[in-house]
Amino acid sequence: MRPPLVLASASPRRLDLLRQIGLVPDAVDPAAIDETPRPRELPARLAARLAAAKADAVAARHPGAFVLAADTVVALGRRTLPKAETEEEALACLAALSGRRHSVLGGIALVGPDGRRAERLVTTAVRFRRLDRREIVAYLALGEWRGKAGGYAIQGMAAAFIPYLGGSHSNVVGLALAETASLLAGLGYPGPWATPWTPTGS
Repeated sequence: MRPPLVLASASPRRLDLLRQIGLVPDAVDPAAIDETPRPRELPARLAARLAAAKADAVAARHPGAFVLAADTVVALGRRTLPKAETEEEALACLAALSGRRHSVLGGIALVGPDGRRAERLVTTAVRFRRLDRREIVAYLALGEWRGKAGGYAIQGMAAAFIPYLGGSHSNVVGLALAETASLLAGLGYPGPWATPWTPTGS
């Protein structure tokens, strides 16, 4: 039997994305780590660090499993936008993104059952059209911004604000699927695109 696959995330979006490529984790175990950026920490470093920390925390609870973790950061230049928890935060994010191009940085970390690990940082360029205040207020009323990096969900009504996207769309939703499949295959996870798992040394 293959080792179990554990998703180190409570995000229903990531679970749905994995199902899209034929993967159903055997367990979902959120890492619940401190995601506060460090002083002067750049967005790319933050995304990579948090994904690795989530994978390590959950792998310690599931020895012998494949543990997959991810983190999504929205960056406006060198500035990290928050995961909006209040309307004020979401309003500030959308006003800053209006008419501008930004980056969505997806950190992915995978720990194998034999302790091997693989990591990837995926960058997607996104451009918002210019928004007027009425559009922003109407979007805030929907509530889909809550808890979202940058204060928006591309899989929802915010798609109407985005005339250009360069790179992985699934990365903006929450998990870059092609890169995730590649990492799993590289460590031998027996998905539909991988060879069967073989323990190290066998």
